[in-house]
Amino acid sequence: MIRLSFKTLLCALTFTAVTLAALAKPIIEGEDSFEFAYRATLPEISEPARLWLPIAQSNKSQKVEITSIDAPGPYTSSSEERFGNRVLFMEVDPKMSGQTVEVNYRVHRYENTGTLAENPEEKNKFLKASSLVPNNERLAKIAQDATQESSLPGTVGPNLYWHTLEQMSYDKSGDGWGRGDAIYACDAKTGNCTDFHSYFIALARTLDVPARFSIGFTIPSDHDKGIIGGYHCWAEYLNDDNWIPVDISEADKHPELKDYFLGNHPANRFQFTVGRDLELNPSPKSGTVNYLIYPLFEIAGKQQKIETEFAFQRIK
Repeated sequence: MIRLSFKTLLCALTFTAVTLAALAKPIIEGEDSFEFAYRATLPEISEPARLWLPIAQSNKSQKVEITSIDAPGPYTSSSEERFGNRVLFMEVDPKMSGQTVEVNYRVHRYENTGTLAENPEEKNKFLKASSLVPNNERLAKIAQDATQESSLPGTVGPNLYWHTLEQMSYDKSGDGWGRGDAIYACDAKTGNCTDFHSYFIALARTLDVPARFSIGFTIPSDHDKGIIGGYHCWAEYLNDDNWIPVDISEADKHPELKDYFLGNHPANRFQFTVGRDLELNPSPKSGTVNYLIYPLFEIAGKQQKIETEFAFQRIK
């Protein structure tokens, strides 16, 4: 197990690495292995608070081992109600102010080229609308128009992928982006990965094509250790009992890989949670959670952002 020093890792990104980043292929095909540290620093507080952290799990695309959990007090682990995501929960008291919660992982990832849907209940679960991914007549009309040239089995997902890629541009300016609001994405035609994939998922579901949302992190391909600045999310749609991976926001950022990202997710990423409108246990005062990747920290029933750091080191 490694102990990642975040300040040391920041210094590791030299001008040489930056130069290589411009030339390096942003995907790793086949397999990838790395250690990953998820750190949350508690703020100064004067009254009891509560903390929820997502806990990554193994699935068909990744083997996950938790090597350590360091916390300033007792914690519990529970399963989120709707999608089975794992969540660490802590009651936080003022004595824990300024201390950190850190979860360390050892991960082996596989490139995802499609997986079999083994549970029939998955189909219905990922057809249901969520608060920011509705199923309405406006979206249904757009989906129908986007697929009118061919609605044969196997063509709906690709048609919606190309439609979304044509309609939207990766742009994090202004207000409203980043919430995964399908209507915002439809109107603004801009946003980040949550917005791209919420729009795609909403369109697919109006045509009775199950589609699901996943969120985690991209592991850089151009260097073997460092800090990760923020999350990344992606989607899958169901075709003939197979979950087909897509990453439309990355296709927009890397047009040379637009064919690859229809049907593939690279090995250099790390999934944490699946789904939207998550039902945590115990439940936050604010109720269901839009999506969970950063810590959810609640004081007196009100959410407050806290400091986070994410670091990785590739295993050779």
